[in-house]
Amino acid sequence: MHKKALMGIGVSLLVIFAVLMAGCVTTDDNVLVVGIDGEYPPYSYIDESGKAVGFDVESIQWIAEQKGFEVEIAPTAWDGIIPALLAGKIDMVYSGMSITPDRLEKVTFSNPYWEVNQGVVGKAGTTATLEQFEAGELTIGVQRGCSADQWMQEEFGEKYDAMYQDGKIKLYDSFPQSMVALEQGLVECVIFDDVNIETYIKGNDAFQMIGVIETGEVYAVAMRNEDTDLHALINEGLEELMASEKWEELKLKYIVE
Repeated sequence: MHKKALMGIGVSLLVIFAVLMAGCVTTDDNVLVVGIDGEYPPYSYIDESGKAVGFDVESIQWIAEQKGFEVEIAPTAWDGIIPALLAGKIDMVYSGMSITPDRLEKVTFSNPYWEVNQGVVGKAGTTATLEQFEAGELTIGVQRGCSADQWMQEEFGEKYDAMYQDGKIKLYDSFPQSMVALEQGLVECVIFDDVNIETYIKGNDAFQMIGVIETGEVYAVAMRNEDTDLHALINEGLEELMASEKWEELKLKYIVE
């Protein structure tokens, strides 16, 4: 009788503990695992030495130093990065992730820290126009699951599936892969965030910008809905970063304007 009572008390205490911890940041040794796209310059990428660098990587490292925690940078396949977050394999996505309705159904975003539009790029000398792109007349390369891909699905509607089946839309695992396909003539254009395209083609006369679609997307940090303490921590860190000299240094170092 006493043994059963003690077991009951123990289970009750475990339940209470779990409830209390639901909104807390839980990490091993105060380390947060940050998921990034490892092929997403200038925001997050792996340099020649194998080190994770970029605007967003340095941003979270600065925030971690100021707020008293450590970070582990984890390059993750983009189309699996939100599932990895929800499964607890990473603690946040800090890698130029646009806030979209679909993503808002799954995760909580920080306050926005950057605004972008969608750029469309072709090979140098192309006569392709933005009007042809919007009419679905071009063969388009795009990173699978990115906001540009989601934008096309919304804009083209049912036509998107037909274009994909007909090979007019080609999906790639990363933005650089889509640019290689463009250079090889496998697609006529690539759509992606304009800042990333401008960084990629800077000083490279093999490509030219076809045009920019004003989508007004904003980047933010994605986190699990229940990690409420982490939401506050990251928002505080972002506010401090964007008010600091470090913010201007990062823009000068990484962003092509």
